[in-house]
Amino acid sequence: MSFLLPKLTCKREVDQAIKRVAEKVLVLRFGRDNDAVCLQLDDILAKTAHDLSKMAVIYLVDVNDVPVYTQYFDISYIPSTVFFFNGQHMKVDYGSPDHTKFVGSFKTKQDFIDLIEVIYRGAMRGKLIVRSPIDPNNIPKYDLLYQGI
Repeated sequence: MSFLLPKLTCKREVDQAIKRVAEKVLVLRFGRDNDAVCLQLDDILAKTAHDLSKMAVIYLVDVNDVPVYTQYFDISYIPSTVFFFNGQHMKVDYGSPDHTKFVGSFKTKQDFIDLIEVIYRGAMRGKLIVRSPIDPNNIPKYDLLYQGI
């Protein structure tokens, strides 16, 4: 399903998307098109893109094409999903140590829709961090890897 969503293939395109998407949540899925979990996430993103078109814009970013952002957001697990609103990085408290990105795939389309709605409403109120509406049992667990410390 990754062919249904637009791709950003270089740093300049990612920069422009962050700057130009206004009054909507920018969703950047970092991963690879041939990864099984990325394909599962892409399926959910593609099926919800139309329903969320008034609140969100979704792009796919290959981690090999944009190593600057891959390193900046410390993307060591794929897929990782990062959110922006009006050029501002939105953080979400998932109950995990990392609030900067969602790692893994969403269990259901409704989990993703609920998360976008919460981010959108929080961002419209000026919040930079929101609490995740997703059931903690549906959030993938992982260990943080700190490289170069």
